[in-house]
Order: sequence, then structure tokens, then C-alpha cells
Amino acid sequence: MASKRIVPLLNRVLVKRVEMDKKTAGGLLLPGAKDSREAVVLAVGPGAVNMDGKKVDMSLKEGDKVLLPDFGGTEITDSEKTKLLLFREDDILAKIE
Repeated sequence: MASKRIVPLLNRVLVKRVEMDKKTAGGLLLPGAKDSREAVVLAVGPGAVNMDGKKVDMSLKEGDKVLLPDFGGTEITDSEKTKLLLFREDDILAKIE
């Protein structure tokens, strides 16, 4: 079976969270450590259409680092069992430069 590629539609952005260390520098495990709010953009949709019928281009591109909200997005798993998140561009808080 061929692997499937996930292509976002409209103003959606596909991201993968940046992995955080679950250990301290001394080697202690952090059991209650939250997921990172940073993510890398894997794919973006073509953009949405505004109320006037004009296309609004995306401000993000593949490879950008972004800051995600604590909640939201749609969690999906790709063919390699990697957890990914699908957000609307409006829901992403910031671009990290």
C-alpha cells in the first residue's frame, strides 16, 4: 500500500510539535512535563477567500517554527504513526524567528 500524503485545504496548516526533553540535565525524569508549544510547519494550504471573494495568501510556509495555543487543532496520525496537528492559520499564535 502506498503511503498517503496529507495536504491541508484552504487556510489550514499541518504542524509537528518540537520534542521536549522529559529529563533534566541531571537525568531526573519529569513525569508531569507538558508538550512543547513550539512546532514546525510541515505543509500549508493554498489560502482562503475573504468576504469580497479575493484570495488571501498564507503568511506561513513549510519549515517555519510557530507557537501553538495550549488547546485546539485537530490531532491526526500519518502513515508512519507520527502525531501531527492541523490548525487554521488564524489559530496559530506567532511565528518564531
